[in-house]
Amino acid sequence: MLAVKDKPWRMLFGLLAALSCLASFGDAAYPYYGTKIGALTRLHHGVSGDVYAVDSRTIFIKKFNYDGEAPAAYFYVGNTPKPSNEGASRLRDERGGTASLTRRYRNKDVTLSLPEGKTLRDIKWFSVWCDEFAVNFGDVAIPANLDFPRPQKINALRGVHGVSSDNIVIVDAQTLLVPNFSYDGEAPDAKFWVGRGQRPTPEGLRIPDENGKENPLRRYERKTIVLTLPEDLTIFDIGHFGVWCEAFTVDFGHVRLPEGLNVPPSLKMLGISPQSKLNCEVLYDDLAFEVRWAVAGESIVVQLVAKLEPNNYMSFGISPNRNISQMIGADAVVAWVDPQTGNGFATDYFLEGKAQCSGGRGACPDTKISEKTNSIRLLNAAMVNGYSIVTYQRSLAATDRLDLPISITEAESVVWAIGPLNDYKEVSFHTFYNKHLHQIEFGRQPKWNCPLPEGARPNSNSSEQEDSAPAAQSSTGGAGYPPAGRPNVEPEEEFYENRAEALHRQPPQRRQETAIITQRRPVPTPKPVTNSNGAWDIPAIQCHEPEDGVFYAQMGPTGGKHGYPAITGHVGWGISWYINGLLIPEIHVVRGRTYTFVVEGGNNPDIPAKYHPFYISDDPVGGYEHKREEEKKAVRIFAGVHRSRSGQVTPTGVGRLCNWTPDVEGPPADDYQSFGAYQRTLTLKCDAGEPGVISWKPDRNTPDTVYYHCFTHRYLGWKIHVHDACDSDASPGLKGSASERHEIRLPAEAADPAPVHEDYAGEASVRHETKMASALLRLSRRAY
Repeated sequence: MLAVKDKPWRMLFGLLAALSCLASFGDAAYPYYGTKIGALTRLHHGVSGDVYAVDSRTIFIKKFNYDGEAPAAYFYVGNTPKPSNEGASRLRDERGGTASLTRRYRNKDVTLSLPEGKTLRDIKWFSVWCDEFAVNFGDVAIPANLDFPRPQKINALRGVHGVSSDNIVIVDAQTLLVPNFSYDGEAPDAKFWVGRGQRPTPEGLRIPDENGKENPLRRYERKTIVLTLPEDLTIFDIGHFGVWCEAFTVDFGHVRLPEGLNVPPSLKMLGISPQSKLNCEVLYDDLAFEVRWAVAGESIVVQLVAKLEPNNYMSFGISPNRNISQMIGADAVVAWVDPQTGNGFATDYFLEGKAQCSGGRGACPDTKISEKTNSIRLLNAAMVNGYSIVTYQRSLAATDRLDLPISITEAESVVWAIGPLNDYKEVSFHTFYNKHLHQIEFGRQPKWNCPLPEGARPNSNSSEQEDSAPAAQSSTGGAGYPPAGRPNVEPEEEFYENRAEALHRQPPQRRQETAIITQRRPVPTPKPVTNSNGAWDIPAIQCHEPEDGVFYAQMGPTGGKHGYPAITGHVGWGISWYINGLLIPEIHVVRGRTYTFVVEGGNNPDIPAKYHPFYISDDPVGGYEHKREEEKKAVRIFAGVHRSRSGQVTPTGVGRLCNWTPDVEGPPADDYQSFGAYQRTLTLKCDAGEPGVISWKPDRNTPDTVYYHCFTHRYLGWKIHVHDACDSDASPGLKGSASERHEIRLPAEAADPAPVHEDYAGEASVRHETKMASALLRLSRRAY
């Protein structure tokens, strides 16, 4: 069997986080174990320990002691006035066993679950009780008004770049569930982000995505995800969560985390290893095909993992005959991951016959036989190191005539297969399948019969290590295949009352409370584009243009691989300055002349991605507001700010937002060979309000090259060349007269210039001032 590598725990924790949301579902400092109920009374056999309510169905005993010498001691809970085994419920031990407590406990941490259907509201006491002699060895009373921890709902995400979600759920102290999360994926360096305070800042921390990775976020469309805070960071350490563009220090949307949330501790904080609460069985060793599962209330969460060839599926299902693994009549799930897109699929199938689906006969998706019969709910899918991981949920009961129930009291015969998909993305035949009886007890106590994550103990709970036996044979051969995938789960109503027993532990050393949050991380510089070939030819604005010296500064797209990155050698974050309708043109100005910039980059500082104050400085990067103090001292600003007597710098180049917007149904920017062709697809859209106005008169103290940029973000603008006089020799790279420059030949693929002029004039007459129209008309004559 293959060895397990590549962040083994994150994926396992993610599966348990999903179960926490599907199953029996203040201000705190480490260590945190939930709401303290009290200490066990010390009556007999050395029983002692502090008892905590982890959630509505889970009890945690910190430093439990018991000498192990009584003949029939058990954990009990009940609702009688005082402890007794009459009418009480006996609990399984921390390993799920039902035998009496015969081993010795010395300061052991123990996690126990209440019986199905019972919560802490239903009991009055917890006790270590001896059945043989009817003796209470130690107990603690459960207050009737006990406020036990439970998942908490907070606000939904709303922001720019399509960032949105339903109300976020704090599942436990280290787990966030983000239902129906959306993000357009267009920014180059967006991350999930947390930090102290009410608003995101560069001093915050990135957190891994739902697959445990810290790569820039891809596109999401109403996807429900589970996120785990890294290391020993908890929700008690942070004040907000959101999406942040790390390279350009932009807040794409965030929510505040209320103080004093009474949520359960995580699995890690309780010292529980993930596989100790999950089941796993190997189905086909050669392809590392495994099924992992856990029963969650009335449903079951299943995860399939396999090393599949491209365009292959893996299937797993219930046989109609409990005595044999029979394919005909089986209720199966067919699952696969598209390696190109990363999208996963889990489809409910009824295997009517050994043939491809045709006319509702053969191996067919349920919906091809009868409408509205898909009983499978895809939770998550991922491709990790070439291994397909698909997690889904289904009801234990049969929900329609094509389903089979799953028993949790008897062993079920199962079927499985691996094979290619046809052109309709349906099963065609199976290359591998089980030829013999294969049975699984779905309702058993958790047992991990698969290879363990590399370097992990088979049961790293706080029980005696000598009692822990390996759950699987040692693996052989091959590069690592992935740990359990992190599922995405949309919460159901009942999970607010019930939470899965499995719950996480803080490492023993307590770090400084603010160490992680306040540690300075330099804002990363976007990687330069190594190949600048293919940049559009953006005509420079010459020192005699426009005649009135008025420039219109607005926002627009970066223009794909031909635009901002190719022109500047830096990666853009999705938008750039457009000056008089041109994408980041180089501007030529003359010392002693006054220039006016009409600024329409946004005026709402509460939405940073719609707030782009315009300023001019000798800094080629921009983003003055977020620079360190020593960096600010090295920057000379020439226009666009007001400096108070105390030295406070405030941007003044602030106005309504006007944005050159591309056609969402048109080709991408990369497909256009000239900026003129691309510019004709853009539409100028402006918010209500007034533009800002900046006046600037360069003088003899102004450097030959300065830069226009955004005050709050880096790399949105480009160069301004400053000359002593306006003539052909003063503007580098310009040859011939202005009229000759206007007659630059159009690229072969570009349209005739005449329609361009009309489009510009028409666009401007509808959406902008007359002066803007004339500026665009002048500029459009030059390079398209």
